[in-house]
Amino acid sequence: MAVNLHIPSETDIFPVAGVEIGVTEAGIKKENRKDLTVFKFTPGTAVAGVFTRNRFRAAPVQICESRLQAGHDIRALLINTGNANAGTGADGLDRAYATCHALAKELGVLEEQILPFSTGVILEPLPCDKIIAALPQAINALGKNEWMKAAYGIMTTDTQPKICSKQIQIDGRTVTFTGISKGAGMIRPNMATMLGFLATDADIEPQLLKTLTLEIANHSFNRITVDGDTSTNDSFMVIATGQSGIQVDSTSCPHYETIKNELTAMARELAQKIVRDAEGATKFITIRIEDAGDSEEALKVAYAIAHSPLVKTAFYASDPNLGRILAAVGYAGIEDLDVSKIRLWLGDVLVAENGGRSLAYQEEDGKRIMTEAEILARISLGRGNVTETVYTCDFSHDYVSINADYRS
Repeated sequence: MAVNLHIPSETDIFPVAGVEIGVTEAGIKKENRKDLTVFKFTPGTAVAGVFTRNRFRAAPVQICESRLQAGHDIRALLINTGNANAGTGADGLDRAYATCHALAKELGVLEEQILPFSTGVILEPLPCDKIIAALPQAINALGKNEWMKAAYGIMTTDTQPKICSKQIQIDGRTVTFTGISKGAGMIRPNMATMLGFLATDADIEPQLLKTLTLEIANHSFNRITVDGDTSTNDSFMVIATGQSGIQVDSTSCPHYETIKNELTAMARELAQKIVRDAEGATKFITIRIEDAGDSEEALKVAYAIAHSPLVKTAFYASDPNLGRILAAVGYAGIEDLDVSKIRLWLGDVLVAENGGRSLAYQEEDGKRIMTEAEILARISLGRGNVTETVYTCDFSHDYVSINADYRS
């Protein structure tokens, strides 16, 4: 059961001018399941992406990186679920290229203008014949506001679609932002099995969009973790069609901060929804590291806590065995850490200070906080003025069951 995950109504999802989406069934892994999605863009659309740092990058990731680096005018995305096309070698690349070639032919564009994405089981050959056969159906299904169908169409072990949408006014014009994401397990994006697609009709200069996408990822998808595993297929794409007429061509543009902040907020919401729907999750946990010397050490501590199976299982059991958090802080890798300066809060409860348990702390107070569905753990390192936040979840019995049975 997802933890407080909001699914907007159809009336609250806004189409992005210049984007069409078609979703269909290709039978990639299971019959009678929407598993193939096509995004089609108007000419001149700017597209940027951030991808996994896993050295075993999936075939579609390799193709996307190459085509974006070459500066091709991207006209379409091809997304399949049910098969990751990862760990498939040269054959995997050939199969991905074949699907791109087929879609390009159907759309009347160049093959290099197609970006492929795959998610699902690793180490199995991509059933490209099924994908190619289903492409005409996907194209026939193209529509201007099929975002919800796409959110469902890219799911694997997700239990809920992850989608958000917003419109704002700039200089009397409406600017739209709509995005979807998927992911529930094998989640510790390092970019920069999750996918994120965020579109706007703002006109963002392509090189600026590339820089902006990395910055957005670092404050959203690169701040979540479910199990500490970085997928072979992680991809986050930002699409700017320019159809609203609101132009952002430099960081000094008067609309730059507004557009950046809206895109970042949308990406953060999509990222958090992945954690809220994590495999077997019952709690959404915010780890906030305060008073760090720099971002690197703050994130070291945050991820040490967020990745600890002992910490995550304690949260699941609502067991205030909070020495596990202090232990994670201690082994995070800060060699000159002065533990006497560390303070730990759970919610509004001060748990530890001066190198030990707070004199005012009562275990029933910790228990009260740990029974809540959303929990904030704050750790002050007493080393500087930097704050970083990471979002994670607990580990339940269901996480083991889901991943033990994933291929069936």
